[in-house]
Amino acid sequence: MFIKKVIALGATTVMLASAASADVSVMIPAGPGGGWDGTGRQAFNAMNAAGIYTEGVNFTNTGGAGGTIGLAAFQNSEAGKADALAVFGAITVGSIMLNSSPIDLSTYTPIARLTAEYLVIAVDANSPIQTLDELVAAMRENTGATPVGGGSAGGVDHIALALLAQAAEVPVADLNYIPQTSGAETVTAIVNGTLQAGISGISEFAPFQEQGRIRILGITSNERHASLPDVPTFAEAGYAVEIANWRGILGAPGMPADNAAEWVARFDQLSETPEWAQVLETQGWDSFYLSGPAFGEFIGAENERIGEILKGAGLIQ
Repeated sequence: MFIKKVIALGATTVMLASAASADVSVMIPAGPGGGWDGTGRQAFNAMNAAGIYTEGVNFTNTGGAGGTIGLAAFQNSEAGKADALAVFGAITVGSIMLNSSPIDLSTYTPIARLTAEYLVIAVDANSPIQTLDELVAAMRENTGATPVGGGSAGGVDHIALALLAQAAEVPVADLNYIPQTSGAETVTAIVNGTLQAGISGISEFAPFQEQGRIRILGITSNERHASLPDVPTFAEAGYAVEIANWRGILGAPGMPADNAAEWVARFDQLSETPEWAQVLETQGWDSFYLSGPAFGEFIGAENERIGEILKGAGLIQ
């Protein structure tokens, strides 16, 4: 399969390679190298390896505002097209609300929910903070002087920190949350002291713990995760927080029904292949598969659930 790499910096798109025109276009509403980028590229690599879809793919990265900039561009340019797909996830749902974006996810074509990735919170490897309790104590003592970084404001990282604060009786409105562009940027800020702690997905932080740069204090799963067996859950530390960052694929608004059914069938097939199982294992992602109209119903329910969380945390009215 030929893959044409396209990287967008702000609104500028830079072609890195080109060949025959691609058969499908995939919008990744984030910068290269993050969870959404990995989800889109790994899914199509596995689909190609499994022989499910072996034609060309044109990836476009357009980051910013929790995916809302990329999805808005996708909506404007790809509506009604047969083979136009976009990666998105839980972050997008909250960011649409926080940014008062005009994007209406119910107008998109639900294809497949692919993965869930639990979140971890970490400090510098040399930090005197050794446990989640000690980090919470620092937040209680001087909330504003305890900067914590993560993904987009209103995204799942921000929501997880707000839920931790609520559970620990730390005023959510006083949190010093500083959005970062990627997990790697968050780690850099932790190590150089700009952040006291950071929160991100397992796949983004685990490699940096292996390198000895950070220390992971807790995970938002309901039980210890196989990829980080020594890391306690938030619940083990006494904070009843469980949340995962799910990611999936949308079709363009107004995608013809026959094409939507074809893409749902392809992802249904992919979800059961050993090639995709290997991707999940390698990336530390959990399978969270759901497709078609059932996925659309899930998106609607998530819109309500995340909206209530954001309102309860005082992040939106």
